[in-house]
Amino acid sequence: MGFISFVGRVLFASLFLLSAYQEFIEFGNDGGPAAKTLKPKFNLFVNLVSKNTGLGVPHIDIKTVIAATMFLKGFGGLLFIFSSSFGAFLLLIYLAFITPIVYDFYNYEMESVQFVQLFFKFTQNLAFIGALLFFLGMKNSIPRRRSKGRTTKTKTN
Repeated sequence: MGFISFVGRVLFASLFLLSAYQEFIEFGNDGGPAAKTLKPKFNLFVNLVSKNTGLGVPHIDIKTVIAATMFLKGFGGLLFIFSSSFGAFLLLIYLAFITPIVYDFYNYEMESVQFVQLFFKFTQNLAFIGALLFFLGMKNSIPRRRSKGRTTKTKTN
């Protein structure tokens, strides 16, 4: 059971690790293709949030955002492979932050092709979030094993 769990974690984390590696290779001086793709969606999301909440959002450099997402995916994926709750939490933060920005189906008409594609990918990321929450729930529900040095002796009459 332990080996199968490890293989599952490796396969799941490989999605994040390979993506972080690709972004790292293409990063360059301007943040690479990831920054060019994310920048208009990020600006649209920031404008939408500031318009609906009335709060001013400070300027955030897109290179910093890409670097932070690379860190969250890479470090979180590595820790997740070794069954770390902190790694799962980092991946959860990444997905919760990036999913509504990248897969902005809410900006399209329901009948459009873009809506369907973005909504499908949005729900796929929600499934990833659910898998990470399930992992964290199962990890916290398993009772801790006692060390062998702390066994209790029973009384005999």
